[in-house]
Amino acid sequence: MKSQAILTFMKIILMKNLENVGEQWDVKNVADGYAMNFLIPRGLAIPATLKTIAEANRKKGELIKSAEADLAKVQQLAASLGDYEITIPVKASAEGTLYAGITAKIISDALLKQGFHVPVKYVKLVENIHSLGEYQILLAFDHGLEATIKVIVEPVQQDVLIEN
Repeated sequence: MKSQAILTFMKIILMKNLENVGEQWDVKNVADGYAMNFLIPRGLAIPATLKTIAEANRKKGELIKSAEADLAKVQQLAASLGDYEITIPVKASAEGTLYAGITAKIISDALLKQGFHVPVKYVKLVENIHSLGEYQILLAFDHGLEATIKVIVEPVQQDVLIEN
């Protein structure tokens, strides 16, 4: 007669997001061996007690409030940038070729000068811009929000000296 192992479960609190298990501060039931041999020793979870569950619920609430505030901030930024136009003056050859390409960093810096904090990672350039003209640039924010701006690359106006 075969003996069967009895599978027991342990209630834990996740300390980090784990794919196929749960999100940070979730209270989960997992196999004892998984908890004791993997999750807890690696700092990925702690045993759930009344005290740690109360603390996890409080921290999860803070995390949700923070995420909601971040979402509102990103929504406001995306809405204010929808169809926004920005002009970037650059040095260019007579044929319209730029001496230095326009990068996501340059666009991010130009937006910052206009009062919009848009980190470089949100500026989605397929490739750097190398000639004068108008370009539609996608800004892909967190929470799946997007905005498209028009970047106008025009030559720097150089002062002409008139001699008498």
